[in-house]
Parts: sequence; structure tokens; C-alpha cells
Amino acid sequence: MSNQIYGIRAVLEAIDSEQPINKIFLQKGLGGELFRELETSIRKYGISSSYVPIEKLNRLTKSNHQGAVANISPVQFHIFEELVEKVLGQEKSPFFLLLDQVSDVRNFGAIIRTAECCGVNGIIIPKSGAAPITDDTVKTSAGAAFKVPIAKVDHLKDAIFYLQSSGIKVIAATEKSENDIYMVDFNTPCAIIMGAEDRGISTSILNLVDHKAKLPLLGEIGSLNVSVACGVFLYEAVRQRMS
Repeated sequence: MSNQIYGIRAVLEAIDSEQPINKIFLQKGLGGELFRELETSIRKYGISSSYVPIEKLNRLTKSNHQGAVANISPVQFHIFEELVEKVLGQEKSPFFLLLDQVSDVRNFGAIIRTAECCGVNGIIIPKSGAAPITDDTVKTSAGAAFKVPIAKVDHLKDAIFYLQSSGIKVIAATEKSENDIYMVDFNTPCAIIMGAEDRGISTSILNLVDHKAKLPLLGEIGSLNVSVACGVFLYEAVRQRMS
């Protein structure tokens, strides 16, 4: 598990100092001025949080948590706009990866590892609903989580608009396409979107992309694990870019 901070004031200070917080667990039914101040800060900065019974908090830490426990990411997140502008200034053909609600930490770690091997310039995830970066994520990524810049955004839709306005083509990996992966040109500034393990990319996101592509599946199983499918997409992009 990633490092923890516990205690209302300590968690508030972590927020104020811009620590990379994965999630905050709050005790159900708790009140008080300081607790309400914490709730306000959580809403202000869009931090993922859950209200849980005190028994849950007691399992998370044996220390005096005072009704608040924060899980801190082992890696520092990048500011999305700054990351994109930096890459645009350094790369002729930027290469990004967006993850729409990928929630399994080991899948996330495997994806990060493959992304690093494929030269992805940055990974973009939503602040809410995405897998946290835990020690398991870092381990599965073989340390790549410390090498690939990762940015959190409030809404993937806004990130897509920003990428498109920056001249970056957005390609969705989805079975809801007539074109397979080998019909898409990845040898341009582009960003690939992978969807959630159970439901794929949301319809609202699919409506915004420039291209959709699917993997040919020749057996009886109707889908691949998202980290495997992501690897195929990324390496097709690498193949085209190296040819």
C-alpha cells in the first residue's frame, strides 16, 4: 500500500502542500469545524474521497486517525497542460496515452511499463475513478511509474479537446469500430485512449475522438485484457513510427 497520512490536521496540511494524494477516507457521521474545513478542501481540489465506518479506518491504521486517513501516491503527478506544452516543444511527433477509468492497479502498472518501453511521452488519467498509483502499481510497472510522466485531469473530455487543439490526433481503442488497428495512421502526433476493464471507453468520450480502431479477434473470446490490448496498440504505433 502507498504511504499514509492520518489525522485531520495532518491531512489538511498534506493537501495544502500539494502532496500527490490518491484518496482520502473519512469517518461517516463525523462533524466539527476542522472536519468541515477538510471536506471543503477535498471538494476544492477535486480529491477522490469516501465516507467509511470507523472500523475501516481502524483497519487502515492503528494510530489515532481522528476520522481521516489519506493514501499518498509514491510518485508525483504532472500538471496536464504543462506536460503537453513541454512535449510539444521537445518532440516532432508527440505520443500520449489516455486511460478512461482503468481501475485495476496491476493492469495500470503493466500499462505504464509497456508505455515506457514504447516511448510514450505522458499518461493522462481522470482524478476520479482511475486506479491509484500504489506500491503494487509501481512494482508491476517495474519502476516505470517513476519514468513516465503521469497527469491527472478533472475530465478526460477537456483533455481531449486540449490535445486536439494542440494538433494531436486522438484514437480510441474500441470494438465499436469498422476499422481495425492496421488501418489507422499512428505515425503522426497522436494520443491513444484505452477504456475500463469491464465496459471499455464511455460513449461520451467515443463521440469526441478523431478515429476509432479495434483489434482483430480470431478466436471465441470476445476481448483481451486491457493491458494486453494496450500493448498491441502501442507497439503497432511503434512499428509504424520506426518504418
